[in-house]
Amino acid sequence: MTRTILIILSEFGYWGEELVGPLTAFDRQGYRSVFATPTGKRPQALPPSLDPGYVDPPLGRSVTTPEVAVAARQVDESDRLDDPLSLAAWIPERPYDSEDGHLRKVEAYHRELGRLERDIGRYDALVIVGGSGPIVDLANNGRVHDLILAFVRADKPILAECYGIACLAFARDWEDRMSILRGKHVTGHCKEYDYKDGTGFLGVDFNMGPPPYPLEYILRDATAPDGRYHGNVGKETSVIVDYPFVTGRSTPDSYLSGEKLVEVLETGLRRYGW
Repeated sequence: MTRTILIILSEFGYWGEELVGPLTAFDRQGYRSVFATPTGKRPQALPPSLDPGYVDPPLGRSVTTPEVAVAARQVDESDRLDDPLSLAAWIPERPYDSEDGHLRKVEAYHRELGRLERDIGRYDALVIVGGSGPIVDLANNGRVHDLILAFVRADKPILAECYGIACLAFARDWEDRMSILRGKHVTGHCKEYDYKDGTGFLGVDFNMGPPPYPLEYILRDATAPDGRYHGNVGKETSVIVDYPFVTGRSTPDSYLSGEKLVEVLETGLRRYGW
């Protein structure tokens, strides 16, 4: 039976290789990939991620080869991303406590979450693609959190890359508020690789400067006290598998991240990189 992977993309810009890397592994394996965005808007790649001449300031070199730039542009300009699922249309949003009829509304919210648990039965894994866009519309998106929690409860693997990993750190049970990464081993964008300026997004005329939060610090706190963040600074790749999570530090880890998720699904891989 063909496996189906649900891939979540930001509407404010994804990094080309961080989609193409896993997608290449899935296509090679014959998997079906289904795409989704927060409101159903078509996602687009961040322009620097399609430019092999763009020099990443912290690394002091290009992070996109000409071959990857071509592959990323082909996917970005194809019809594969034309009709993504809308998370807003699919997943309920928890009502404010201040709303009239709150009890009935929160009961309805939980009923709809029950349907979500059944809906994800058609998917074998979840992927959250990185780039700067997830900072805006994925990291603190309650619907994304509920989707992640549903996959965790169903014991299905989740791959997150770069700034998409913040979604895992912030996905928490409403009662105990503890991160699902507590006690886990993960990687993610390390402080040394953060921009000092130039964090930009699609669709808005806004340069944030540096990222609004250092992802490394969030992951160190989220995995404590018994887990660990692995930056692997200076190493060309950093991918960690601590089931059900597969995490990739940044752009150069995208292809390996996809390959490791395939291994999780096909060979039962449960630990890698630590």
